[in-house]
Amino acid sequence: MSNPTPGWWRRTGVDLRLLLMSVLLIAMGVVFNVMSGGVFLSPENLYNVAQQTAVVGIVSTVMVLVIVARHIDLSVGSVMGFVGVLIAYLQYTSGWSWPAACLAGLAVALLVSIYQGWLTAMLGVPSFVVTLGGLMSFRGAAFLVADGKTQPVNDEFFQRLGGGYDGGIGTNATWILAGFVALVLFARMLQKRRARAHHEMPNEPLWLELLLTAVPAAVVFVFAAVMNNYQIASKDAPQGLPIPVLIWAVVAIVLSFIVHRTRFGRYVFAMGGNPDAAALVGIPVKRVTLMLFALLAVLVTVAAIVSIARLNAGTNSLGTGMELYVIAAAVIGGTALAGGTGSIFGSVLGALIMQSLDSGMLLLDVPIGKRMVIIGQVLIVAVVFDVLYRKRFGEN
Repeated sequence: MSNPTPGWWRRTGVDLRLLLMSVLLIAMGVVFNVMSGGVFLSPENLYNVAQQTAVVGIVSTVMVLVIVARHIDLSVGSVMGFVGVLIAYLQYTSGWSWPAACLAGLAVALLVSIYQGWLTAMLGVPSFVVTLGGLMSFRGAAFLVADGKTQPVNDEFFQRLGGGYDGGIGTNATWILAGFVALVLFARMLQKRRARAHHEMPNEPLWLELLLTAVPAAVVFVFAAVMNNYQIASKDAPQGLPIPVLIWAVVAIVLSFIVHRTRFGRYVFAMGGNPDAAALVGIPVKRVTLMLFALLAVLVTVAAIVSIARLNAGTNSLGTGMELYVIAAAVIGGTALAGGTGSIFGSVLGALIMQSLDSGMLLLDVPIGKRMVIIGQVLIVAVVFDVLYRKRFGEN
């Protein structure tokens, strides 16, 4: 939410940190593409990377708010596995419809998160300890639900939610959506200029703001073109935008709206900035904490649905290790582990960087041990960069 960027960058609303991350992501893509002989930036691989990133990206958006509020959840991967296996079990073994199974999974996820949130908010137990126990407990619960057996899902509509063979929205819908996003970006830019003029605040030159808006609009069209250029051999038409990516985008937009336009979002950042002061000015810290954990439950359920729909099955290993990727995506995206500062769009870039790094190393046949070492060190480097960046620009 906060923007430590100096100079005219701040006035135009551009976050220098996010710009640097975008450059890093592009550089990674170019390097991996050269080293893989042109495979990494192929439409097929980029389509797969986008789909694979969606699950981590969905959860990382809300993990930003959890960390901003000076909490953390180490159990998100285990809870996702538990809820995912339960949803698949209810569909396959118990014969439930997929909407009923998903609602049951959501109810269980809410119970789990409110239980953990209650221990944290009401009893003052550190969320690190509570969710560390949850990491083990709910991984075990995933095994208990289906007695360790994989639970396939067969509903065709449900499977589309995970992408795959029929999981794209088509080329026409993709182009229309890209055009709509571009229009929104330019309309938002003009609205900000009018608002600044109305309040007698200085505006940057129009050509500069048009350029700064045209760049992300162009990125949207390039992404749409890449998605529309991928076609499965046995199909007559390209896939278009994958449904999981569309879900991720909607989640990111909704969370961004909550952060910038609602009282709840302001409360979360106020709690992270100074919890004692937030309580003194009347912010219901305990209630907001419970609401935050409930929101986390909703998005963990969404991620579980997308994941089992993509795999066409609920497995006991679902979500294993995901907490590392989710927290890393938030931190790489500029969320301070000390709380008080974070960015939803930053988590999107962080998730893309993490998945691109993992996918690139996989294409280069880097052994899993080395991949884990590198990804772990990338997280440390991100934290070090965050500390140095805040010291340089004077942000607490």
